[in-house]
Amino acid sequence: MDTREMLLHYLHDAREALVWKTEGLSERELRMPRTTTGTNLLGLVKHAASTEVGYFGEVFGRPWPTPDEIAWTTRFDTEPNGDFFATTDESAEQILDLYRRVAAFADETIESLPLDAPGHVPWWGDRGGVTLERVVVHVLADLQRHAGHADILREGIDGAVGLLPRSTNIPDVDQAAYVARLRAIAEQFPA
Repeated sequence: MDTREMLLHYLHDAREALVWKTEGLSERELRMPRTTTGTNLLGLVKHAASTEVGYFGEVFGRPWPTPDEIAWTTRFDTEPNGDFFATTDESAEQILDLYRRVAAFADETIESLPLDAPGHVPWWGDRGGVTLERVVVHVLADLQRHAGHADILREGIDGAVGLLPRSTNIPDVDQAAYVARLRAIAEQFPA
């Protein structure tokens, strides 16, 4: 496996993990803020779409073909969290479909340009000169971070956990006993 194939493999896994965490949930469950900062599953997917369309589009001179459907990306000055939630006019189905199409668009950039292709990240200011390889690594790190957030959020909703649908990476143990053991250890220390 060469470097490009390896990067694409891990990028596809990160996307799959993020989308998998949305499966089988209602619009309400997907939109419900689960943290004090408002993090929600559908918002994580919308943010991933925003991230990939920017980094694999604008950074390499490839504008998204239908800019009206990503209008929130032009309003970060007035709506800085606009890509972290779905509006009432945006359904989960629309956001997930958009993300799948953005992923294909991003893959086109990765597959058609050399890894040392130069790009410019305007929102990074003077340090915005990058290569495609650096951008793929940057986006991959961001997506894996958010896939981890999604994993924790989903566990809090219905207990579903795991790395990927084909390999959850969760040992087959009595989870309740394991958590009780950890709680007992923690409780031996002062608050």
